[in-house]
Amino acid sequence: YQMLSSLRVRPTQCFRSLSTLQLVYIENGDPAKVIIPSTISLPSSVPSGHVRVAWMAAPINPADINQIQGVYPVKPPLPAVGGNEGVGRVEQIGEGVSSLKVGDHVIPAKSGLGTWRRMGDHQADQLWSIDKRLAPEAGATLQVNPSTAYRMLTDFEDLQEGDTVIQNGANSGVGRSVMQICKIRGLKCVSVVRSRESGMDELRDELTELGSTTVVTEEEMASKMRGKVKARLALNCVGGRSSLFLAGAIAKRGTMVTYGGMSKQPLSIPTAAFIFNDIRLRGFWMSRWYDEGHAEERDVMYRDLGDWFVSGRMKTPPFEKISIDNATAALEKAQTKFDKKMLFV
Repeated sequence: YQMLSSLRVRPTQCFRSLSTLQLVYIENGDPAKVIIPSTISLPSSVPSGHVRVAWMAAPINPADINQIQGVYPVKPPLPAVGGNEGVGRVEQIGEGVSSLKVGDHVIPAKSGLGTWRRMGDHQADQLWSIDKRLAPEAGATLQVNPSTAYRMLTDFEDLQEGDTVIQNGANSGVGRSVMQICKIRGLKCVSVVRSRESGMDELRDELTELGSTTVVTEEEMASKMRGKVKARLALNCVGGRSSLFLAGAIAKRGTMVTYGGMSKQPLSIPTAAFIFNDIRLRGFWMSRWYDEGHAEERDVMYRDLGDWFVSGRMKTPPFEKISIDNATAALEKAQTKFDKKMLFV
């Protein structure tokens, strides 16, 4: 705990300071063990070029877990505050800031900001203003899953109404966003999920309601759907045997985009799909896209997604809201229970 004393921010002027809680890790490891609640003091005046943000909601994502474990490509210097995604409200503005104003709702501009805190001072250019009409749950999760789905459905193929998209890992956060955007855009969506002993019919109904045209298991994809799907775009977050089925369902000169590897197995691609269908394999990482800039495209994307959430055409995944004071319990649940996303509020 002695090391945490260096995290305390002491006011440089003789004004009343503000105490606030944040979740800090000083070493990599099991998040439930290495995350330490730390109370720090913020100065009464906000530094030049910064804004003070009250964080309203922040999810626990797999990338957050991996980052704390030390196995994620984005590695903030330690000690660090956990959390890459969240939504906050601007409370105070520092000198020289013109891009934001008090009352704006903001999300991180890039990964590594540290959103698991009640309040923090951040450089204004590290934040992005979003639609204040968005519910905190939608705003807090706008940056990763819906945006990943939006970009993959936009950047790799010129999809037209009636075209087919196929995806595995369809019950994931990105997968649910994909099928909803497909429904909005008039695209057919074939969703491949893992088989389960119970609840399969309920899952089919749920994913169909969200926007899937067809919901099949990997086994059904191999036995019943072979040769029946000709997708312009395939979205792969599993790899291994599952990617083999996807590649075989791609139309001539179609594209498979890999954005995850949940099976931890290498891609399996049929040779015939390359030779006779001339398929293309691409990779996508949302963090890299943000690092590249894309300011105009980002504004359009957030506007579209914001309108869809506000209108009810898109829905957030199931959440379990939990206080930042109960961080250990939340982090344990995030690694063992996958039916709901943990959301710090």
